[in-house]
Amino acid sequence: MRLLLPALLSLAVVPLPARAEEPDLPIRGLHMASPKPHEVPATARFIWEALSQEGVNVLVMEFNYNYKFTRRPEVVDPDALSAKDMRTLATVCRESGIKLIPQINLLGHQSWAGTTFGLLRAHPDFDETPGKYPKNEGIYCRSYCPLHPKVHEVVFDLVDELAEACQADAFHIGMDEVFLLGEDDCPRCKGRNKAELFAQEVRALRDHLAKSNRTLWMWGDRFLDAAATGLGKWEASENATAPAIHSVPKDIVICDWHYEKAPPTAAWFASQGFRVVSSAWRKPEVALGQLELIRSVRRYANDAIAVRMLGVLHTTWCGAGPFIRAYYGEDASNAAAVESARAFQRLFRELRDGGR
Repeated sequence: MRLLLPALLSLAVVPLPARAEEPDLPIRGLHMASPKPHEVPATARFIWEALSQEGVNVLVMEFNYNYKFTRRPEVVDPDALSAKDMRTLATVCRESGIKLIPQINLLGHQSWAGTTFGLLRAHPDFDETPGKYPKNEGIYCRSYCPLHPKVHEVVFDLVDELAEACQADAFHIGMDEVFLLGEDDCPRCKGRNKAELFAQEVRALRDHLAKSNRTLWMWGDRFLDAAATGLGKWEASENATAPAIHSVPKDIVICDWHYEKAPPTAAWFASQGFRVVSSAWRKPEVALGQLELIRSVRRYANDAIAVRMLGVLHTTWCGAGPFIRAYYGEDASNAAAVESARAFQRLFRELRDGGR
């Protein structure tokens, strides 16, 4: 019998909303930020009521350092989620038939604007560019040094604890938009091949997750060549990491994000032997273009390639609370949240109703 969650959701006991008819793709996912502690009840309600009805079956939730880690408490953000909060989120996902995949954005994205995040705040010696860029001026985001002899002791503890808290059999490591890698300012990475450094970090994380039978998910942009694809430095690599794709295991899942156009890169990843999902954001036409490509390859390609086109992972990039309020039409003040919510609704309506 399904477990109802009135205590967790502050709801009267009501039946689970009728699930949508099974769509044609194995993965129908949503990526969103983890909620703030006071947003947990609303997020649980949203998962229970809305996501299950939309047909979502995978939720990638980006926690980063927003959890009260007990193994590495020095990295914890202020006002982080508790173990009780995590049990609430994991339980409501499980009872809604949604696979919860936690994420920590690793290697790059260790800062944003003037804020340095928990790992480098607690362990500044892990920095790829130690002593440079005061107040993070002149860079996009900091990176940790993948060759620091102590960095994986900490990172693996964080990954393991978060995966266990979410009862997860997969983990998203991020690793998008890594601009600082193999820098001359790093005593360990200086002069190293950037593709080899990137591939080595992917392998280290993949091999660690494999010990607990967990699958690695990650963004795919650093595996794409910016010049060859014409995609530019954000959606693809201008710092020579693209060849890394030939040196990583094929059992990882690539999340192929593009927000302005729908280039056929997901099909290329599948042709290279990787399972792949496509990720849009604010533009419905891009989300639908990606979906059309996935369906076309699944329909017309040979079986080896077709089966690797798993589906979609829609992104939000606005915070859990703003996205949920925009979804319900409760707050139109955050344009990005409104656009992402509308694109998500349009995409999942098509997943439910079209393509058969």
